[in-house]
Amino acid sequence: MEPLLLVSPVLSFVVAFILTRRWIPVAHRVGIVGKDMNKPGRPEVAEMGGVPVFAGVASGLMFYIAINSFVLNQRSLNLPLFAALSTIFMITIVGIIDDSLGWKIGLKQWHKPLLTIPAAVPMMAAGVGISIISLPLVGTIDLGLLYPLLIIPIGIVGASNGFNMLAGYNGLEAGMGVIILSAMSLYAYAMGDSWVAMIGISTIAALLAFLYFNWYPAKVFPGNTLTYMVGAIMACMAILGNMEKLALILFIPYYMDFILPLRAKMKTEAFGKVNEDGTLDQPYNKIYDVTHLFILIIKKIKRRVYEKDVTVGVILLEACIASVATITFLLLY
Repeated sequence: MEPLLLVSPVLSFVVAFILTRRWIPVAHRVGIVGKDMNKPGRPEVAEMGGVPVFAGVASGLMFYIAINSFVLNQRSLNLPLFAALSTIFMITIVGIIDDSLGWKIGLKQWHKPLLTIPAAVPMMAAGVGISIISLPLVGTIDLGLLYPLLIIPIGIVGASNGFNMLAGYNGLEAGMGVIILSAMSLYAYAMGDSWVAMIGISTIAALLAFLYFNWYPAKVFPGNTLTYMVGAIMACMAILGNMEKLALILFIPYYMDFILPLRAKMKTEAFGKVNEDGTLDQPYNKIYDVTHLFILIIKKIKRRVYEKDVTVGVILLEACIASVATITFLLLY
């Protein structure tokens, strides 16, 4: 890999860090704030932290495209890279709209997938990905036009909306993003798709810069702007790097987080029951969220559960899944 390309993640980190730090006071000044529901008194925290993160990711990827074009003369990669960047940008706009309306009002559940469908068009039109897939008990199938017209939009809409589900705890969304993207980037690089890995590495750099401000106690929230964007990036990487199966496995905690609240007809929230000393209890008698499960498990181990304990627990679960899945796929393929 050209050493100059490593400037891309550095640029992503620097831009995201500087803009996030400056965004926090601006958000408070103009009233773009949300309540930290897992803390006593529910203090107000800056919202829409995904905006500076997007700026960081976009800066890094644009620099990468420039180096590919004018230094390495690899212009053949420009089409899929710009297609991915266009999809990411359009998804981010949907997140900004959702955040602007507020989490209590927000977009209705059926609005979100509907509005994210157009964001898949750039990836569909670019003709990226491999339409030949291998299924257990079925064998190899060539999906042909079904791949760009059906699989790509389902993947982008599903990942962007799915990654938005497991959230609400300081550092959780960004931390999960770092783990999943690290696994995908490692696999892509090992398979010879270093340009796909660079998309993930640039995003990881921006997320790490954001985590400095988002870790417990958070000074800024990611908002749907970040979760939609990161989910879309994962989908784009899976399509461009032909690693859809790995991506599906990495989303196991999100499947759990979708299934658990179905028992309550999706009318529950992930937040814990906050005590005066800052500890958390289960908000319901039953488990309706992955975070509720970790509150229960950690409470049996150490009795007093804090928000950061839940965040670390969920991230460690994802890290275990990512490690096993990535090693298995590298050995198999």
